[in-house]
Amino acid sequence: MGAFSEQLLLLVSTPVYIVVIGAELLLSHLQHKNSYSWKDTVQNIYLMLINSGIDLLVRSIYIGVILTFFFEHRITNPISNPWLYWIVLLIFEDFMYYWLHRIDHYCRFFWATHVTHHSSPNFNFTVGFRSSVMEPLYRFVYFIPIAALGFQPVDIAFMYSATQIWGILVHTERINKMGFLEYILVTPSHHRVHHGSNAKYLDKNMGMFLIIWDKLFRTFQPELSPVKYQQIRYGLTAPLKNENPVNLIFHEWHDLWKDAFQKDIGWKERWNYIFGLPGWSHDGSRQTSKQKRKMEVASEKQLEET
Repeated sequence: MGAFSEQLLLLVSTPVYIVVIGAELLLSHLQHKNSYSWKDTVQNIYLMLINSGIDLLVRSIYIGVILTFFFEHRITNPISNPWLYWIVLLIFEDFMYYWLHRIDHYCRFFWATHVTHHSSPNFNFTVGFRSSVMEPLYRFVYFIPIAALGFQPVDIAFMYSATQIWGILVHTERINKMGFLEYILVTPSHHRVHHGSNAKYLDKNMGMFLIIWDKLFRTFQPELSPVKYQQIRYGLTAPLKNENPVNLIFHEWHDLWKDAFQKDIGWKERWNYIFGLPGWSHDGSRQTSKQKRKMEVASEKQLEET
């Protein structure tokens, strides 16, 4: 299929994006909901452009050299049935993306890149373009096992691009629950949870296309009614004060460096600041997502008792 298929995918998806973004803008205006802001939308666009530029620069290396090497030294022969080939590739690619996304959330070194995608206080289709700028530099590592299992590198890249279209289209508040599809696919409802900064919603629903991985590996959280829980708050738990382009991309790297190389801590603490859970601190001054959830549960229990 190759580069031509990816170009065709881009050609088909672009008018779809234009139509759905236009429809969402119109509905937001008619319903008097502030789903968009000029500043946020411009940020989403230039972050996407930077990400795409980096991807174009390195893709000849990770597709033409690295993934091709593992495909040529594959441990199994390619699946001969074309239908089965593409179905299995979809499942493998989505499975590996789940782990890429999960590690982005559970390891601060990678969260420093991924945090940019979560920094918007809005939730609309353009937020789907708010890319983790440096991710193309390491994303391909997760696709090496797929190439080693006999799948063409260009097909892997095509499948990632195809599932990413769905991953962009679930960034909306305009679509409610989707019936039986809620049990199989990542839906807008699932992904609203993922972008929530409420304690119960942190680090949940990591899938791109299939929600089954989250249910299987216990990172699933359904969207709850505001009556039962809280209205979803989008963005970071501590919103950025400075949103200039450099700080938007590198603020967490700056904070990571400052934490890891402060005085009077040992190498274990430095390691945890770099590769531990985001929010970890040696003195308890900050909290991880798990700690925030425990505190919320304890607070709710205390309120029930009083």
